[in-house]
Amino acid sequence: MEYVEPVVGIANCLGTPVCKYLQYHRKMNDYVRNFKRMRDELNCKMEDIELQLKAELLRPLGKIPKKGVENWLKDVKEMIREAQVVENKVSNGRYLCRACNGKLVDEWTREMKERLDNAPNASEDLAMDGPSAGLPLPTSELVGEGAVRNEIWACLMQEEVSKIGVWGMGGVGKTTIMKHIHNDLLKEQRFERVIWVTISKEFNVMKVQNDIADALKLKDDWPREGDKLRRAAILSEMLKNAGKHVLILDDVWDKVSLEEVGIPEPSGSNGCKLVLTTSSEHVCKYMGCKVIKVKPLSEEEALILFLNKVGPNIVQSPTIMPTLKLVVKECAGLPLTIVVVAGTMKGEDNPLIWKNALGELKERIGKVEGVEAEVIERLKFSFDHLKGKQAKHCFLYCTVYPEDFEIEMDELIECWIEEGFIDDMGTRQEMKDKGHVILKKLEDNCLLENITTRFRSPRVKMHDAVRAMALSITSMDPRYIVQPGLQLKELPKRGQWSPYIEKVSLMYNSITKFPADVLPKKCQLLTTLLLQKNPIKKIPNSFFTNMPCLSVLNLSFTKIESLPNSISELKKLTTLLLRGCEELRDLPCLSVLQELKKLDLFGTKIEEVPEGMDMLIKLRYLDLGVFTLKEIPAGLLPKLVHLQHLSFNVNNEKTSLKAEEMEPLKKLECLIGRFEDISEFNKFISSMQQSKKNLIKYNLVVGAFNIPFMSAKIVTIGGVDNWEGELIMHPIEIQELHILKCDCLRSLVDDNSSFKNAIDLRVCEIWACDGIECVVSLSSLASSSAHPFQSLEELVLGDLPKLSALIMKDAGIGSATASTLAPSATFSHLKKICVQRCSSMKTLLPHWLLPYLQNLEEICVPECDELVEILGAATSEVEEKGSDALIEFHLPKLRELRLLELPNLKSICSKNGVMVCDSLQLINVDYGCKKLKRIPPFVPLVGNGQPFAYAPPFLTIRSSTEWWESLEWDDHPNFKNVLHFNPW
Repeated sequence: MEYVEPVVGIANCLGTPVCKYLQYHRKMNDYVRNFKRMRDELNCKMEDIELQLKAELLRPLGKIPKKGVENWLKDVKEMIREAQVVENKVSNGRYLCRACNGKLVDEWTREMKERLDNAPNASEDLAMDGPSAGLPLPTSELVGEGAVRNEIWACLMQEEVSKIGVWGMGGVGKTTIMKHIHNDLLKEQRFERVIWVTISKEFNVMKVQNDIADALKLKDDWPREGDKLRRAAILSEMLKNAGKHVLILDDVWDKVSLEEVGIPEPSGSNGCKLVLTTSSEHVCKYMGCKVIKVKPLSEEEALILFLNKVGPNIVQSPTIMPTLKLVVKECAGLPLTIVVVAGTMKGEDNPLIWKNALGELKERIGKVEGVEAEVIERLKFSFDHLKGKQAKHCFLYCTVYPEDFEIEMDELIECWIEEGFIDDMGTRQEMKDKGHVILKKLEDNCLLENITTRFRSPRVKMHDAVRAMALSITSMDPRYIVQPGLQLKELPKRGQWSPYIEKVSLMYNSITKFPADVLPKKCQLLTTLLLQKNPIKKIPNSFFTNMPCLSVLNLSFTKIESLPNSISELKKLTTLLLRGCEELRDLPCLSVLQELKKLDLFGTKIEEVPEGMDMLIKLRYLDLGVFTLKEIPAGLLPKLVHLQHLSFNVNNEKTSLKAEEMEPLKKLECLIGRFEDISEFNKFISSMQQSKKNLIKYNLVVGAFNIPFMSAKIVTIGGVDNWEGELIMHPIEIQELHILKCDCLRSLVDDNSSFKNAIDLRVCEIWACDGIECVVSLSSLASSSAHPFQSLEELVLGDLPKLSALIMKDAGIGSATASTLAPSATFSHLKKICVQRCSSMKTLLPHWLLPYLQNLEEICVPECDELVEILGAATSEVEEKGSDALIEFHLPKLRELRLLELPNLKSICSKNGVMVCDSLQLINVDYGCKKLKRIPPFVPLVGNGQPFAYAPPFLTIRSSTEWWESLEWDDHPNFKNVLHFNPW
């Protein structure tokens, strides 16, 4: 009872019922346990959502994350980061604070539960097609197609034309023309929606229905499975309610029943249009379309396109030009074949090789009959001219993906490595570099198309005619079963599994089970089995019995709960991929899989490392990014001496790494994992340096906290006592740095700092470090030759009670002198500054600091209680210029200024200051800035415009109407008239 009286006193002071505070006091440990459990649940949910989102973005429909999903992930990452700070604060709390701490963690637990309850629905899509009627499609340049493009456009604008059929032989440019028109329709905004659906050769009603439903962003009202007739009725109603729209069906091979799919008949009355592209005029006529033929290019147009692709040195060769023109003629005016053949001959300056190419093309075309066969033979010319078997194998492998699939480059290269197409070159990075060289060669030969966009990682895809050519090669080979993305619900019939089968791709189908009567009896030569993205729940025990040569098995993103024991018979298995198998909780003994080189268990629910893993001494790639994993068995990692890639879940504190265990891993290139303390971290780095080995990619966490980010080279240091900034690791390599709750740290760059050489750092975040007084000491900058922070783009500072300046000026140094001391490159690339809850900060950016910040685009300042001004001039500067002189604050690229909960903020820039910020688009003044009574005047970036009658051309002021009406304009009443105010 000796502690009850203080608790009662605290409760009475804070106006909280005594009984509740006694409960917080007595059951504080229970509250802390609930807090940690809820934090872990939220962490797991965040990882699940990120995993599902990534899977959705792999779909071929050009999706982007939903804003709500992005915001939820961002908020949760911030909440987890702050929750970790709270946990550390509570663990260091005094006993008399038990009640307060109990109350604190209880409140945080409730907030985290609320966030968990409001998580995006995992049964719904997390991505969408974009904010408008559709997303622009990546496309290539059009040559000589202006007339037909104008004709199609004119028909779309005519009320009496509702269905348009664009036809022509394969490779003539139908899809390219329609992509341009699709993008133009988005710009014109004459239709409420523009829907693009690719119809594969193996027409599937369910797939087309799903693709249209995805484009319409249907959710709860759309049944992903079920009766086609019912789905057609639902889709028809949805399209009728979608307003005026254009539906483009690309690559139609045969007539399509609009009624069967659920597409309402377009007409003048509903204002909707249907456009289809096809190689058959008959299909256009059968479907009642206005027929528009895309003709081959004229000889002149074909020559222009060919010369544009083949390179300038060839164009200037008079000895090659006559033969080149004949080669162009053999391309029959088809843009695709012109581009592909030109890519094959690019840079070739030997006239004899050109003559040989001409003869080969003629011979090929002479051997076949039919337009499509001729197109394929022309494309085969480019395939056959790929140098070496390696590039050919890599190209043909792309057929294992569904038609029109956008293949992530890194994933494709990993597959090439798994298949052994890229020779073992010693290091994984060398193999990846080789993969990029092969990709570049295939792109240069126009056999693969680069379709990278700003929303996605680098990707490639195959033109449908090029894929048809590749399939014409593999389909004649009894060693292949390639049926991806066809909505198959069961395995191919037993008769299709010939004894000669080597590679099987059934990815992205709807297979759920393997009936005994379709299981292959003998697959003695099968080496690759790709079953990812099928809702498979169970694999029969005997399934792998007859696959003694199986080398690559991909079951990623399936619903399997366990693997059959027959997997132990796969003694030649080199790659086992179980990524994203969220129902998988255990694996059989793996000890016999001693040829295994790659094992991916990321996102599974296993709790223990599979038995026998210590026998897998050939492993090169191991991903144990599993939150549920209970431990890393001692002695396991030292046995896996060939590891090049090793990954753990950095949020899982039970899988902390030991330097001694890591020391034997001399070949490690990529590491994702956690170290308990700086000592273990430095021991590991020291051992790497002694072996003269550098990590190429890493996400390394030290201590109790983690920031859930990932870039090429990231270090997070959290909750480390007595750490003053020293690292054995050479900071020149770090690209992203996060520091949390390291109270002994005074600044990042001072005379003794390890971060003086941090010249490649892009992102820096410092949170809850009680000792931080500044980011940089000016004297250390002046003495540094490395120009630290010259690449820094984002600086985030939060909960730093002693932080008073970004760069600390030594006593006695004037502002004019200070602006010349630091290397000019310091902060030269900084784009964003966010300073949050830093209670000692009075002036955010002094005038003398601005020359370093000329690329600054965004300033965000929330909850800095003592902040008086954002941009400030020292008294000496005012005196030097005179009391009436204007002081210009130049931030030429500043776009956004966000101010929130700043109770003592009196000015954005100091007295007599004017802002030179022509790029400024937004000043957002949120609640809690009641003392801010003036908007600073502006002068133009160019010219001698007078202040008080000028504002940046795109500037908007956003705040409450109450705040706007409270502003003072006494000295310059006309200034208000040139500002644009937009209330919340």
